[in-house]
Amino acid sequence: MADTFMGFRRKNGSVGVRNQIAIIPSVFCSAKVAERIANQVPGSVYFRHPVGCSQVGEDLEVTAKTLIAIGKNPNFAGVVVVGLGCERFSPYELADGIAPVNKMLETVVIQTEGDSLAAIQKGSKIAREMQQIASRQVREKVPVSELMIGLNCGGSDMTSGLIANPALGIASDKLVSQGGSSILSEITELIGTEEILARRAVNKEVANEIRETIFRTEEKLRKQTQNSSNKERTHLISKGNYAGGLSSVVEKSLGSMKKSGNAPFSGVIQYGHQPDKKGLFLLDSPGHDGEVSTGEVAAGAQIILFPTGRGTPTGFPGVPVIKITGNPKTYTKMRENIDINAGQVLNGEKTLEQMGNEIYQEILEVASGKYVKSEVLGHDEQFCVTRLP
Repeated sequence: MADTFMGFRRKNGSVGVRNQIAIIPSVFCSAKVAERIANQVPGSVYFRHPVGCSQVGEDLEVTAKTLIAIGKNPNFAGVVVVGLGCERFSPYELADGIAPVNKMLETVVIQTEGDSLAAIQKGSKIAREMQQIASRQVREKVPVSELMIGLNCGGSDMTSGLIANPALGIASDKLVSQGGSSILSEITELIGTEEILARRAVNKEVANEIRETIFRTEEKLRKQTQNSSNKERTHLISKGNYAGGLSSVVEKSLGSMKKSGNAPFSGVIQYGHQPDKKGLFLLDSPGHDGEVSTGEVAAGAQIILFPTGRGTPTGFPGVPVIKITGNPKTYTKMRENIDINAGQVLNGEKTLEQMGNEIYQEILEVASGKYVKSEVLGHDEQFCVTRLP
């Protein structure tokens, strides 16, 4: 029998693991009003960003698709769109994009309401009413096939590729084998692994997409580092990675790909898009933690799994981020930020398989309502829409 978790079934059939109200500004000019609305309504989260205007072409299109997709994510029972009124990406376009999923949805425009105070008052009233309705919804038992997880990592060290990432790969395989979905990304940290990943593609078309995605990123990095005036800026891994025992981007990549386990790749997702089937996917995204998590949540991920050897406190608004470390010293130092101590494998207390199963069980518990440490501490830094040159 397939495993289950307790989730919130939405009207369009999707399932959320949280039941919050999203306050989404259509442009950076309305971000503070959105924040103050969210601050007045417990159970709501807001999405601060610097985009939505003075953008053109595909750069603006990616912004539009990403913000719409965030609003569609099933973790949010309702959405309040907050606009200024003169931005290039209209708040009404944002709301119209979210509308097809049939969730609670309202739009507040500052220039229409008259000023910030009037907009905050109206938005707060709408969000409170939505939250009261959402609070009456109860969790129900659903199959694990309704879950999509995002795989992300940051602050890697030598234990990441040896322990935390492979253990997460075991958990990811277990989810995918039961009809769930998983997303691997951070293309800048998969350089050199294209042939290994392509061999796991479901067909030649997907294999070629995997190769082309990684090659495009490699060529972009080559151009960006050619003419740098500061040689320190040309390194493809951070000083923290070096200090943690990693020697090169390829070594880091060989460890990074382990997060995806051994399941076959069903396809490649473009940023701001959602897959139309289940399985393991590669998301075309830079390696920046925030851009990766945002792209995965836009794709539909309800939970992010985040191995970190060096340690990081960051989280995502409205989406639990489960922190895993393979370094027992990091867990000891950052116990209030890290959820799972995979360093028990390094100490010989557990096998890699046992740790993978522990991560998988944590996924089910978090999906059923358990709070992760980044949620308890209010971390929400990882929302960051990618930009195109």
